[in-house]
Amino acid sequence: MASDTPDAGPVSSTLSIPACSEFPRHIAIVMDGNGRWARKRMLPRVAGHRRGLETVRRLVRQCLERGIPNLTLFAFSSENWRRPADEVSFLMKLLLRALHTEVLRLHANNIRLRVIGDISRFEPTLQQAITQAATLTAGNTALTLSIAANYGGRWDILQAVKRMQAANPALRDDFTEDDLTPYLSLGDLPEPDLFIRTGGEQRVSNFLLWQLAYAEYYFTDCLWPDFDEVAFDAALLSFRQRERRFGRTSEQLVPQRAAI
Repeated sequence: MASDTPDAGPVSSTLSIPACSEFPRHIAIVMDGNGRWARKRMLPRVAGHRRGLETVRRLVRQCLERGIPNLTLFAFSSENWRRPADEVSFLMKLLLRALHTEVLRLHANNIRLRVIGDISRFEPTLQQAITQAATLTAGNTALTLSIAANYGGRWDILQAVKRMQAANPALRDDFTEDDLTPYLSLGDLPEPDLFIRTGGEQRVSNFLLWQLAYAEYYFTDCLWPDFDEVAFDAALLSFRQRERRFGRTSEQLVPQRAAI
């Protein structure tokens, strides 16, 4: 989670035009389809979550190989508490186990790991593991891997407003996007260039509502455990074929493309 007094973060994409490149600087993913993957194979839903963790490992490696510096994964939403209690319990245990088994490997590969969301509802052992992982990897620079757990986009905006007002009482109602942005969960990172959702659904499900304002959306029927390198490359190819105008016309982009 962000500190109570964050440094100034990147300027909002609604206030300036971000630099565009062949590969996205930041990818955000809703990892959907674990349960359906398991059901198709007559397996319990938890088997799909286990296999989904393998996909995460593979994707992190692919981002490193392609020089993509920021990856944010939606692991558990604030609405997922509505799922069956045994599945929720398994997901909490899986997150704790992953923190214990993966952090040293991530650290060795110069990857910064953090969890964004309201972690106060988690068991103390899980909260401690989250804090320790963030502390250990805080100085790493090859890739920032953010895991959204007990996260909701509306919660993120509300907590940012509260924290901003607490730190700057004089602002009252007279504040701007630049004032608020550093207090968002990802306020220190560039906004996502590419949003991916697997599993066939075509919605953002309360994920990064502020940050996805100008992201390119990519939806695929591929279930998360099957989201392999070929599927990832298809998403990246789709991104490279998009015309990112940020409110401008296509004609205004001609000089920019010629300069590139």
